[in-house]
Amino acid sequence: MRGPSEIVTRTEGPLILGGGLAGSMAALELARAGRSVTLLEKSTGPHDKVCGEFLSRESLLYFERHRIDPGALGGMPIDTVRLVTSKFSRESALPFAAWSLTRRTLDEEMLRLAAQSGVQVVRGTCVTALERQRDRWSVSFQNDEAMQADNLFLATGKHNLPGWTRPAGRQSDLVAFKMYYRLTARQHQELGRAVELVLFPGGYAGLQPVENGVVNLCLLIQSNHLKHTGAPWAGVLQHVLRHSPHLEKRLGGAAPLLQKPLAASRIPYGHLETRQEDGLWRIGDQAAVIPSFCGDGMAIALHSGALAAAHFLQGSSAPVYQIRLYHQLRRRMGAATRLSQVLVGFPLAAQLLRLFPYLLPAIALMTRIPNKALAAVERMEG
Repeated sequence: MRGPSEIVTRTEGPLILGGGLAGSMAALELARAGRSVTLLEKSTGPHDKVCGEFLSRESLLYFERHRIDPGALGGMPIDTVRLVTSKFSRESALPFAAWSLTRRTLDEEMLRLAAQSGVQVVRGTCVTALERQRDRWSVSFQNDEAMQADNLFLATGKHNLPGWTRPAGRQSDLVAFKMYYRLTARQHQELGRAVELVLFPGGYAGLQPVENGVVNLCLLIQSNHLKHTGAPWAGVLQHVLRHSPHLEKRLGGAAPLLQKPLAASRIPYGHLETRQEDGLWRIGDQAAVIPSFCGDGMAIALHSGALAAAHFLQGSSAPVYQIRLYHQLRRRMGAATRLSQVLVGFPLAAQLLRLFPYLLPAIALMTRIPNKALAAVERMEG
């Protein structure tokens, strides 16, 4: 409950907590329909996030709706996927167009467009509590202020608000690390326009180029393996390079570009929201957390934001949206989680994925957002 000295502001339209891809997409869709929207973002400026930063075909379709051009923002086209183990390497052309762009760049562009579209973007806000008070939502901040709204979109990404935690996912024993590097000229040229998926005991890593001649190394490792590697980052990297001569060669002479890696733990991979009783519009990672190797997490964030906004604009309810998103994604999420579990089971994965070039189209089909789910948003707007 709010304190006696708390200043309360009532918003006219929906309130969005979180200015990542899901929150910004929902805001853009609502603003385009002429709705008043307030978006709260805790960061004060551009920042990096634990993310593979792979933009699939589905992401590009949503960017086209709002004239966002990854190439104009410095993004890199990706046309090849390369699977690497300690003993062999396989590669295949991607069955769809893809790009790579840092979240630092992309998130800021989407927030800029949201503000330009009339969204009230408030940055540097630290939410301390979220409550349902009768028929409205109340959000409290550290400065003894509060904001109330009839409808609230929860888009806080991998971070939970106090009292609003997600259930554990089906693969929640993974710890994520991310580091940017500048490779030697030769290694950068050899990497080319590929995303490399590197398997090692207890986890897997993704390496791909992003803007300005930089590469993104994002890896996941099981928590029980992490305990045996020693120091969190130095030990993990040593473990990965010891089991991957390929990645050791890639990073030979490379310069790390962050003072320390970004890290995230207790990520509920495989989680797909089913709760409907509280009337909260959960979008992005608050609604669905797909394993990172699929490269569709950013697309799901954009899709969930657009789908939730479409339901809201039609006068539908949060529970109806939530169950529809669940049915759209459940088969893909299930397949993606099982495949991720196979990849972590390194010896078995190495044997199965010798057939990788032949399996890639099927894997891509099984883990993408269905075309009819994407078309559903268009139909609801029509």
